[in-house]
Amino acid sequence: MPFDVNRDRPQERQDREHADGVWARYEAYRSGHHQGAHYSLPTTNPYQNWHVSQRYANRNQFDEVRVRPHRDGAEEVRKLIQKARREGLI
Repeated sequence: MPFDVNRDRPQERQDREHADGVWARYEAYRSGHHQGAHYSLPTTNPYQNWHVSQRYANRNQFDEVRVRPHRDGAEEVRKLIQKARREGLI
């Protein structure tokens, strides 16, 4: 994904997604990269029940059962970033 480091965001407008949309965008880029097979994420989007409008919701409007998949998805991404750093891709 082309990234504008000066503006700290993706260069392409369609890549400027929140958590609920970026999962599919990542898969599109991963599948087009020769080393992508080693960097897959689970096919089920853990953010499919989340919308950007919920980002400022009060804590009493959600519980651990609802947010556990979000945390697990973030952990999967963190592991891939660590792996890419170890392997010199980033």
